[in-house]
Amino acid sequence: VLSFTSVFKDLSSCDWFIAALTFESALSSHYILLVPGISIDKTMGLIHGLEVFVKSFLLFLLCSKSDGRESESNYVTCGSLVKLLNTRHQVRLHSHDVKYGSGSGQQSVTGVESADDANSYWRIRGKPNGTCQRGAPIQCGQAIRITHMTTGRNLHTHHFSSPLSNNQEVSAFGENGEGDDLDVWKVQCDGSAWERDDEVRFKHVGTNAFLSVTGEQYGHPIRGQREVHGMSAPSQNNYWKAMEGVFIQPSQEPPRHDELHDEF
Repeated sequence: VLSFTSVFKDLSSCDWFIAALTFESALSSHYILLVPGISIDKTMGLIHGLEVFVKSFLLFLLCSKSDGRESESNYVTCGSLVKLLNTRHQVRLHSHDVKYGSGSGQQSVTGVESADDANSYWRIRGKPNGTCQRGAPIQCGQAIRITHMTTGRNLHTHHFSSPLSNNQEVSAFGENGEGDDLDVWKVQCDGSAWERDDEVRFKHVGTNAFLSVTGEQYGHPIRGQREVHGMSAPSQNNYWKAMEGVFIQPSQEPPRHDELHDEF
């Protein structure tokens, strides 16, 4: 604990949150290797205790580093780290280092029912070569990128067929937050800016497809996760809402280009 806190003591509130989430994600993925020579039952007990600590630590970070500003803004802002819920099917947008076995072969994007999975966090960013001031509200109609926190790949779609429904495949693409022009989506919402309580749509700039879920479920190795795909028409299947996350507050600094590399 002392080592962990000393390493991250100088990070911003959002970076603290990301570091702790990454630690928890790694812990969950590699628990067998943490304590070699100890029985599985004891290992699982230790892991459970560590996970309780990490989740408690996350709450501490949010309370101690927020400077009392967590309720100042009702908007989703540039740089915010969020989970996105499909309101029709009640699943959160998710990705992981599992490739599609057909189509593009790129990293798969799915929907999961769990609210606790660290692989469901996404960074809201500006379009390539655009200015997206840290903490500025995302405007309705604004072009953005949605970047997976754990793998650094961007939400992406293209003219490949999705594996289950034969709609348009949605993947995670790029490295370290840099992909191509097919990573850009426009936020469709009512009013002038994307409010946290809004149900919004994401329309792909390159293909005009809407980010959607229609309920198809995968088998092994991602059993029970839902297919996420692009659809040509708006419907109840393509409404999304920002849920858990860290919402960056407006900054007094002058605008500058996208800050992904600084923040990760």
